[in-house]
Amino acid sequence: MARKSRIDAPGALHHITARGIERRKIFRGDADRNHFIERLGGILTETRTRCLAWALMDNHFHLLLKTGAAPLASVMRRLMTGYAVSFNLRYRRHGHLFQNRYRSILCQEDAYLAELVRYIHLNPVRARIVADMDGLDRYPYAGHSVLMGYVKREWQDTRNVLSRYGKSTEAARRHYRQFVQEGVAQGRRSDLVGGGLIRSAGGWDAVKALRKAGVFEKSDERILGDGNFVEEVLAAAEEQLEQKTRLRAQGVDLDKVAARVSELMEVVPDQLGQPGKERRLVNARSLYCFWAVRELGVSQSALSRKLGLSVTGVGQSVRRGEKLVREKNYRLLCEAKMKPSERPTEQLNV
Repeated sequence: MARKSRIDAPGALHHITARGIERRKIFRGDADRNHFIERLGGILTETRTRCLAWALMDNHFHLLLKTGAAPLASVMRRLMTGYAVSFNLRYRRHGHLFQNRYRSILCQEDAYLAELVRYIHLNPVRARIVADMDGLDRYPYAGHSVLMGYVKREWQDTRNVLSRYGKSTEAARRHYRQFVQEGVAQGRRSDLVGGGLIRSAGGWDAVKALRKAGVFEKSDERILGDGNFVEEVLAAAEEQLEQKTRLRAQGVDLDKVAARVSELMEVVPDQLGQPGKERRLVNARSLYCFWAVRELGVSQSALSRKLGLSVTGVGQSVRRGEKLVREKNYRLLCEAKMKPSERPTEQLNV
């Protein structure tokens, strides 16, 4: 059976895991972990991807990420490919380091964020890498120590997590730590390690209870959330797919995007790849990058090669372009040239 495509959108919360091939170690020592963290922090900062929780184990890692301007696939490809290449060079090995592709579950934030942060950060305790909460407080290879203030990681979003536990940092840390400690006795939570109805509902007994009551909720193995959330996510994903399909069917490619930008911003298409900080040129380049990435699905790395910009520069242009579209209500397709059935009711920003 073919694997379903991943679902992603700006601001989406993802629980990500990746394991070593044949469950072999991907971190042979602290030097490897430090290298991974340095690479992770750089990529998250460049792409403005927010990390709310993380833990490095011997043969796998967990990340709780909130998508920024760059698609999750681009972030993870850079992280895992770059680390695997450096790992192989360091240890003079060849072949794959990771087992298949990474696993990503899109999560309902309000319902699951606190539980996922706790579950991910307790991994070192469950694996007996640290003996107790005191050891976890100072363990440098999980985000708990950052939230407790013992380790500094500028790229970790501590404010979003701690703000849920108290107004002052001291009180928030105290209440957060108590919440984490209460989870030690829970052990491995099968209801938090994937998507689907059984996990989202809290187990098979809960599903049977819902069905007995005549409640049949929508579910998807790629999503952890209630039925309404699943339906909203799938509808947005379908709308995004339909938009890209419609554009391809109408022959819209990068050249036509460039022509549309030139028409709106009064610049020559060849200028889009030229350096310069003139406001009109910057806005034109930003609009071009936004439509290319968000509407056509062109990767930021491919666009960076085409325009001679860094991936970071493309990401910044996408964000500026998104703001322009929102403020000016620019359209990629001129409505006069579209059939009534093809005219969108609002600008798609997914």
